[in-house]
Amino acid sequence: MIHSTLPRTARRTRARRASRILLALSAMAALIGVDLPDAAAGPPLGVTAWALPGATADRVGALFAGGRDGGHHCTAAVVHSEDGDVIATAAHCLESPSTTVFAPGYRDGKAPYGFWKITGAYLTPGWTEGQDPDDDIAFATVAPVDGGRTGSVEKAVGGFPVAAEQPDDPTVTVIGYPRTLEAPVRCANTTELLSVTQRRIDCPDLTGGTSGSPWLVNGALAGVLGGYEGGGNVPEISYSAVLGDRAVELYRQARS
Repeated sequence: MIHSTLPRTARRTRARRASRILLALSAMAALIGVDLPDAAAGPPLGVTAWALPGATADRVGALFAGGRDGGHHCTAAVVHSEDGDVIATAAHCLESPSTTVFAPGYRDGKAPYGFWKITGAYLTPGWTEGQDPDDDIAFATVAPVDGGRTGSVEKAVGGFPVAAEQPDDPTVTVIGYPRTLEAPVRCANTTELLSVTQRRIDCPDLTGGTSGSPWLVNGALAGVLGGYEGGGNVPEISYSAVLGDRAVELYRQARS
């Protein structure tokens, strides 16, 4: 069941852009063994390069709005949940959730972990009723497109914990799929607040298709590329809505 969908009229956006709480991450890690991959290893800060296959990049995937045969238009990432079926992306990436599929670890036309259809979409009224850039984050539940596949998407690739209330200037790693490329790119850099509700990062070549890309702080999801200007009007500067109480509540709903 789709819990909420976006309005039919959607802007053409560029489809991009030590917390106080990690949603009880420290306790969860002890209880369920949450795996925090090293998202910091890679090229120098401010340099965009290919995201190599591995525990971090494989949790990130391309979103295809028209099913498996359509081109990828956005990015999403698997986040931790009890049932292992939750992904995070930008709200503006879920205009047509009933026909959108997710391919974690997608590379060179291949989906090594299969395709996953969206079974539920979780967006705030602030987005569905007014496309408020401060609410440009969404969570969704997924199930295998191939009925013969067993297990959850998190069992296949792992899931990022979700981290809220970051400091003003954390170092963030962004991993995403430009629409014109068939493999993900990554860039890490320090960030700054554009406002109390929006964060910005300077990273080159985060072009169309990277909306919904996870913003990772110490291996945990602290935002997604989107928000102000739909994530940014130029590929050198990207944005994310600050992960606040409304987004955390969406995550809790998706998990349950």
